[in-house]
Amino acid sequence: MKLSHQLVVSSLAVFVLSACSGSATQRRQAKDDFEYLNTTPMQEWKLAEGATPQFYTNYKIPQGEFTGGVGKEVDIRPPQQVLELIPGARAERKNGETTLWLLREDEVDKVWQTAEKMLKERDIAIREQTSTRIETDWVTWTSEDEDGELGARYQIDRVAAEGRHGFRISLIDWRQNGKEMPVTATNKERYNALMTNLVTARYDLDLREEAARKAEQLVKQIPISMGSDRSGFPVIIARTQYNVLWNRLPTLLPNMGFTLEERNQSQGTVKAKYAAPDDEFWNDIGVKPIGLDSGTYTFLFGDLGNRTSINVTDSSGKPVEEKLLEDMVPVLAAVVEKQAK
Repeated sequence: MKLSHQLVVSSLAVFVLSACSGSATQRRQAKDDFEYLNTTPMQEWKLAEGATPQFYTNYKIPQGEFTGGVGKEVDIRPPQQVLELIPGARAERKNGETTLWLLREDEVDKVWQTAEKMLKERDIAIREQTSTRIETDWVTWTSEDEDGELGARYQIDRVAAEGRHGFRISLIDWRQNGKEMPVTATNKERYNALMTNLVTARYDLDLREEAARKAEQLVKQIPISMGSDRSGFPVIIARTQYNVLWNRLPTLLPNMGFTLEERNQSQGTVKAKYAAPDDEFWNDIGVKPIGLDSGTYTFLFGDLGNRTSINVTDSSGKPVEEKLLEDMVPVLAAVVEKQAK
């Protein structure tokens, strides 16, 4: 059977990093020995005749038939977390299965489309598919924490319950080094989460790319004018959000004759060296030259909500004259308009 595209665990940002060293088996197992397995079985406590037993409920051992690994079978790796990258989604993990619950059906539609896109991009073959169910072919995982190559098949379902709409991923088949084996609870929980994170990470990438496209459209129409900051001092006002303007500064300022030297987004400062452009530049943008001397200047950007203030200081830290700011307004507006074309 042809295997699908190999997924390398260590190369994905959605996985927990391990600081352990040694073999794959050592990274999954405790370092101490397993002598506790040879402990003599507990015996029933025998009370002296006439004694009244007293028990602390804090130390009461639960009764029942419990199953699970012991000794070398215990996997000490931290549980794999589902990344909360889909706004409004709530992850529910039950019996090893991972379900993402969303409030609206159209949101599940988008996640479903993202899952289909992710499977196609990673060359993960599909055995069966309906409008509400996808069953994949074998997906190959490789990891430094595992002995050899792992294979998994998944079932992806659209579900609904109590007015909620969900997206569920289930690990249905498992194999190690080409040999099919029963699906353990540990592997089901861990590798369901990993596959879920591939979907959420792809969804997050789409959101960020869409936000970048919107930001690029917004910055094309930025009214520039003189105004004042919250203290009443004269500043240039760009009527757009701070982060939108900041992302365009590497192209806006150089087109005005500034060479960027230092930038600090958290402080809102840009240090740049100015050299007056030639006459061709001023003729091209249709604005008269500004009387700014060549030298190093610092731009100060302030976040005013839906607007951004711009001030300029010289190399000594002194604000430039208000007249220079006024002369820079049409230059900045012309450069922004030119880039929008």
